[in-house]
Amino acid sequence: MTVLNHALQHEAEALGATLPPLLVEADHLAASVSLGVHGRRRTGTGESFWQFRRYRSEDAVTAIDWRQSAKSQHLFVREREWEAAQTVWLWRDGGVNMDFSSRRSVATKKARADLLLLALASLLVRGGERTGYWGSGDPAAASKISLSRIARRLMDSKNTSAEPPPAPVLRGSQLVWFGDFLDPATEIAMSRIARAGVEGHLVRIIDPAEEEFPYHGRTRFEMASSNGKGQESEIFGRAEKLKTAYRARFTAHGEMIAAAASRLGWTSTVHRTDHAPQAALIALYAAIGGM
Repeated sequence: MTVLNHALQHEAEALGATLPPLLVEADHLAASVSLGVHGRRRTGTGESFWQFRRYRSEDAVTAIDWRQSAKSQHLFVREREWEAAQTVWLWRDGGVNMDFSSRRSVATKKARADLLLLALASLLVRGGERTGYWGSGDPAAASKISLSRIARRLMDSKNTSAEPPPAPVLRGSQLVWFGDFLDPATEIAMSRIARAGVEGHLVRIIDPAEEEFPYHGRTRFEMASSNGKGQESEIFGRAEKLKTAYRARFTAHGEMIAAAASRLGWTSTVHRTDHAPQAALIALYAAIGGM
């Protein structure tokens, strides 16, 4: 056991020595929205008191709280929060489309996804949840070592896949998938993961220009090729004439992704890179079951 502890400590120190400033920023973000003691807010076998409720016929007599019951004409049961740790896997779209930013003052979609992913991981670890990076081969754990491993996966230049790869996971675990979901094969990947018994949460990261289409006059639009063979481009003389049709199509695509998630019993949320990340992190943490 001592040898194992020394090995884990050595790994933690080695990883910590190379951590990017992003992990520090993510930890500060998590601390700014920390919700205190982690509770499921549903009945279970934990130690934390949640609420009293009226006694039911299926309840054991030993579950009755006699002190509370003595205050009224009814019998009451003391319920506790469910505190069993769950496993939450994280994934970020590594495609070239995630490198987009419409202006220097706005983070790229990939940078914002990384920040939210690491901040969420930090919150989960603080709450005693097991977390890990999907398909990495690393075990999910409720420790800072897990945070370090996740950060290293995000830094890996080989992490360019747009979809989570097939991976052995336990039924009942959760996946939080960060991306822009522009790939038409997204829904197929979602269905594959859902069939494995995984509950999913989609976080759609969008740049403000993608939603607003603020372009006017002669404009060149470029799309980086995913196979590394240059860029595809097209020039429009009056870009503003495309605005109405483009925005309608963009909105419809977002609704399609949300509907696909809903059919699987998954949640979905949208975050714009020009908005503060705190609200998105709180909403996501609540969707997972952290509130």
